[in-house]
Amino acid sequence: MLNVEQKLEVLQSYPQLQRKDVSLGRVNFHYEESAYDKKIVAFHIHPNGNGYIYAGLLPNYETDDKGFVNIRDYSEADLRTLLDETIKAMSYNPNEVESKEPEQAKAAPILATSSAGGGTWIDEDGHTLTLKYEDDMWYVYSGLNLDMAFESRSEAGEYLKDEGFKPQAQA
Repeated sequence: MLNVEQKLEVLQSYPQLQRKDVSLGRVNFHYEESAYDKKIVAFHIHPNGNGYIYAGLLPNYETDDKGFVNIRDYSEADLRTLLDETIKAMSYNPNEVESKEPEQAKAAPILATSSAGGGTWIDEDGHTLTLKYEDDMWYVYSGLNLDMAFESRSEAGEYLKDEGFKPQAQA
């Protein structure tokens, strides 16, 4: 377990994050270049070592209802992995990928198989659903019809997995 100074040192090693001191000696870190309205990456890093990192766009983390993971007992390696994944996910803008020429879209680093983005999901019978991020919500479509809506990427991913869908492999 890292103490608060070690956690702050790790967070401050990310030049894209901006430190914001808040009440009671706690510290937040913002990612101003986020492609989403969500800008807070680290929330209430507390002098006692407790704190939270946003993982609402990541499918493999247990988050609270606001999309945060408690990092009280995280190692440096685990913290860096979570921060790297979160910053990468927050950098993704699905609207930019859709507006690019097809060749450019194929070269984009984050597409359908990404944990950060939406894309096409397929089940073992070949049925497909599409996951899209619009208006601060994650929407699951069956063709043009809305199937479900979620507040976080992790909720949408869990729903799709529970229904037997997997991200479709890139061509």
